[in-house]
Amino acid sequence: MLPTHRAPAPDASRALRRLAILGSTGSIGSQALEVATLFPDRLAIDSLAAGSDWAGLAAQARAVHPRAVAIADPAAYAPLREALAGTGIEVTAGDAAVSALAEAPEADLVLAAVVGAAGLASTLAAVRAGKAVALANKEALVVAGALVLRLAAETGATVLPVDSEHSALFQCLVGEPVGTVEQLTLTASGGPFRDRPADSFASITPAEALRHPNWAMGAKITVDSATLMNKGLEVIEAHWLFGVPAGRIQVAIHPQSAVHSVVTFVDGSAKAQLGVPDMKVPIQYALSFPERWPAPHARLEFSTLGALDFSAPDLDRFPCLGLAYDALHAGGGVPAALNAANEVAVRRFLDGSLSFPGIARCVEAGMAAGQGTAPDTVDAFMAVDAEARALAADA
Repeated sequence: MLPTHRAPAPDASRALRRLAILGSTGSIGSQALEVATLFPDRLAIDSLAAGSDWAGLAAQARAVHPRAVAIADPAAYAPLREALAGTGIEVTAGDAAVSALAEAPEADLVLAAVVGAAGLASTLAAVRAGKAVALANKEALVVAGALVLRLAAETGATVLPVDSEHSALFQCLVGEPVGTVEQLTLTASGGPFRDRPADSFASITPAEALRHPNWAMGAKITVDSATLMNKGLEVIEAHWLFGVPAGRIQVAIHPQSAVHSVVTFVDGSAKAQLGVPDMKVPIQYALSFPERWPAPHARLEFSTLGALDFSAPDLDRFPCLGLAYDALHAGGGVPAALNAANEVAVRRFLDGSLSFPGIARCVEAGMAAGQGTAPDTVDAFMAVDAEARALAADA
């Protein structure tokens, strides 16, 4: 569960924290390592895990010398073990090995940054072990938010948001009494096609979709930003993190990406969190909470910032956002189906077998797998996931 909005005493986190980074070779994981190296007296790297990039994982391990590493792809085990021979670093492989690092007693803080539904098992392992979980894998809450938070309540695990928008909301809520929130507003840059005519969307190429105007991110999340599906997934995640119903969570297009999110309170006041579009800041806040550590990250220069523009999203041009709201309203297994179908649709778009407008049609087809379901176990959620992927693959 989220820590109380009223922060603990300032000295609550003075002890050295031992950090496990799951998804360490991805964009968030790599930046988390950069952040951790700024604070060797506060953060120690206990373990690293990656999907299949054994060379990248080996390079990271040689640089920071963790206790253990895990590679999800068993085929990558042999070259990884050979690359780390003589280092004394424990090397394991397989999805279960990644989850084992998440729940290992040596780590007290877990950065969950495995992309997609594949990150659910390891996130749950960390929560089950009662860890502090810096959650960068939004799909864990999209797929099984009720399950994750119920388990966190049982074990005392703390879930700290890493997404810039949810970190912004969290920062705005620190010190505010529970129950005073009227509305959450998630901002979105609008992606590379914010002003592009809809009648040209069919000709959009993967290369164009991967050129985000403001943020440097991995391929999947960058395409999701272009379709606004990423914002839809964030709406679902915000619902679970902050206990706010869908009708009180809105999205605003904000091209400058300076305001990361806004909380409006019951008295009409609003708080916004601002910063440069740099993921290192929200990553660090999750790792340092309840403290703020001095760091050399870039600052906004307000004297030259200029205008801050906001507008409503166009759901006709970007239907994926509307589909995410539909999934949240439907509940049950529909959000899990939405997420699974979207992963398939993005992969098909990137490999050239699906057009950009086809992504939304593919997702809508896959959502049928969740209709009328009420999964309450990992296996049940994964069954919905598998059916949705099959439907999306054929759509």
